[in-house]
Amino acid sequence: MTGTTALNERAQHLLKVLVERYIRDGEPVGSRTLSRDSGMDLSPASIRNVMADLEEIGFIASPHTSAGRVPTVKGYRFFVDTLLTVKPLAQQEVRLIRQQLDVQEADPQALLASASSLLSAVTHMAGVVTLPRLEHVAWRHIEFLPLSDNRVLAILVINEGEVQNRVLHLDRRYEPSALQQISNYLNAHFAGKDIQAVRAALIEELRRTRESMNELMLAAIHMAEKAAEGRSRDQGRSYVMAGETNLMEWAELSDVEKLRRLFEAFNQRREILHLMDKCIAAEGVQIFIGEESGYRVLDECSVVTAPYKVGDAVVGVLGVIGPTRMAYERVIPLVDFTARLLGAALNPRK
Repeated sequence: MTGTTALNERAQHLLKVLVERYIRDGEPVGSRTLSRDSGMDLSPASIRNVMADLEEIGFIASPHTSAGRVPTVKGYRFFVDTLLTVKPLAQQEVRLIRQQLDVQEADPQALLASASSLLSAVTHMAGVVTLPRLEHVAWRHIEFLPLSDNRVLAILVINEGEVQNRVLHLDRRYEPSALQQISNYLNAHFAGKDIQAVRAALIEELRRTRESMNELMLAAIHMAEKAAEGRSRDQGRSYVMAGETNLMEWAELSDVEKLRRLFEAFNQRREILHLMDKCIAAEGVQIFIGEESGYRVLDECSVVTAPYKVGDAVVGVLGVIGPTRMAYERVIPLVDFTARLLGAALNPRK
């Protein structure tokens, strides 16, 4: 057997049985176990010959401490791409996800946290959801509250309820009534508009008038710009993660040094974000097994991701991080369904 094209039906079946058994038990699988579980009338010698062939093409390997075999990354990949039978989600899981994510008027941040917690709780692995990338930042409302020493607290609400606060240091004191007048003017003219459009309109307004509100209008422009810059810079560059400590329960990840490096990567975020960003432009579920991720810290992990949408635009990615020995047939539909439900929940209700 010189390549995967020569993998006959018998060898494929035995590989499938071996991978499923190893995923379930986490122990190297021997020929006797395969003979018993395969349901095929094969002698132990025949099974050992097939296992030798599978090992030769790199689908399984023999740990030095055991006579049994374990799947390699190459073997897992063939299993996932060719042999895997995805299981439909249990009705109980479907109900749980719907209850958590199908919430009217839910806070977007709370929805993201719920999604990551759900993925973690159902899989007993780590759930991760990147924050949405939004092309537009919409002005919703602004208030100015007087403080001492010519200072004013500006409270700007953008998008679906995200609040930005800023203390403005002004050249003179403004009466509360004047602050209210200015905020009323801004909200009446600009509510619902994209912040970049608001900025352009305010600059044009300032060209035409030299009223006393100019200083605050300038401050509003700067604040809107900062909100937009911060949004475009930070959104999609962070994520919500839950269940990292679940990974300590998996024997293959329980080495203290491995966990330290993994948790350090979670905290630094850079590598995880780069990997998740690869999935933004991808269609459907993406699966990175072991070193396929391109990041050494994830060499013994698999990452299953799916993009989620607001409207027709992909704005973020969610997924599960766990050992390569994860139950792919269950994790894949779970990630896919959760991504679709999260996108639906984040879409503005009509």
